[in-house]
Amino acid sequence: MAYNFEFYAPTKVIFGKNTEDEIGKQAKAFGASSVLVVYGGGSAKRSGLLEKVEASLSAQSIAFRELGGIVPNPRLDKVREGIRMGKEHNVDFLLAVGGGSAIDTAKAIAYGLAEPEYDVWELFAHTRTARKCLPVASVLTIAAAGSETSRGCVITNEHTGEKRVYDDNLARPRFTVMNPEYTKTLPDYQTESGCVDIMMHTMERYFTNGGNMEITDALAEGLLRTVMKNAVKLHHQPGNYEARSEIMWAGSLAHNDLTGCGNDGGDFMSHKLEHELGGMFDVTHGAGLAAIWPSWARYVCRECLPRFVRYARNVMGIAIAGTDEEIAEAGIRAMEDFYHSIGMPVNLDELGVHPTGRQIEEMAERCMAACGNHTGSAKKLTLEDMIHIYTNAAKSR
Repeated sequence: MAYNFEFYAPTKVIFGKNTEDEIGKQAKAFGASSVLVVYGGGSAKRSGLLEKVEASLSAQSIAFRELGGIVPNPRLDKVREGIRMGKEHNVDFLLAVGGGSAIDTAKAIAYGLAEPEYDVWELFAHTRTARKCLPVASVLTIAAAGSETSRGCVITNEHTGEKRVYDDNLARPRFTVMNPEYTKTLPDYQTESGCVDIMMHTMERYFTNGGNMEITDALAEGLLRTVMKNAVKLHHQPGNYEARSEIMWAGSLAHNDLTGCGNDGGDFMSHKLEHELGGMFDVTHGAGLAAIWPSWARYVCRECLPRFVRYARNVMGIAIAGTDEEIAEAGIRAMEDFYHSIGMPVNLDELGVHPTGRQIEEMAERCMAACGNHTGSAKKLTLEDMIHIYTNAAKSR
């Protein structure tokens, strides 16, 4: 039975070739007069995109400052540096140029500038709730996190090793510019890690024991099949614009809550387990998810068997006869085969991570502490369950 839901997706999307030319006009329309441009490494400069972005802002007489050097698993210290810069230059608008790391950093800075009397980490530690946030927008160069249209924001506290999420509609971007051309130069590992993240945002909402709608399931299953098809294409044809376009748009649809309408909000334990892995070992997020998911799936599937059977049939194309347990396992194995086909790991050994028993316990303890009262939907996980999932993920099959 479908649950009641609210769907809120206010982000304006400008999609396609040469859309970066619209940035200045869009920023001005949303009230920007002093912008902090947040970006990652040198690719934004080498591609000429950063120069185009800033020329577009200048054409509208919008002042700007740059904050570069954002890294994957974005750091709290960089957020605090951005807050200091924003205060110094009276910034009133944040513009991220990059992927989820740049966008999440911009969101966190926007929270910090809107309420400068508070420490921004308190939001991620969940000791308070934001009341205000400066406007944020993005120019997307990596299809993965979906942060360009979502309310989510993930930051790593490098001093404690904690990787934490804060969700609030206040930070949903005002607009996003999406030109798939700028994703063509991404390394294959980064492209495919992004595809895994996109799929997992949908799968986290799909494997639930609370509420379902046929239309939501159909959207989710179609999105997953489309991402799989085009992820394989990009593994062999990285310059394929049509495949890049499909993946980029899927990334936004996967995490703007559309594929969760009518359910209980989703499971999200694979993400939470991976956050602790990322916080401790600084692994690429999508690859970490691929390494965790098979262990999680096998551990919880009996508690959510109808969903795993449907997934096996409708997404993975499993046509064999057998018990529900056999069909579910065939679907999980097919998912592992797909991950391998695009160069992704299916366990921690393949990821290159070899945690000790004590490190596994520490990750599980941190995950349990971060979960609050939500420890899954497919199966409610205990601390012991989390230890088992990490332990099984550390074993090669």
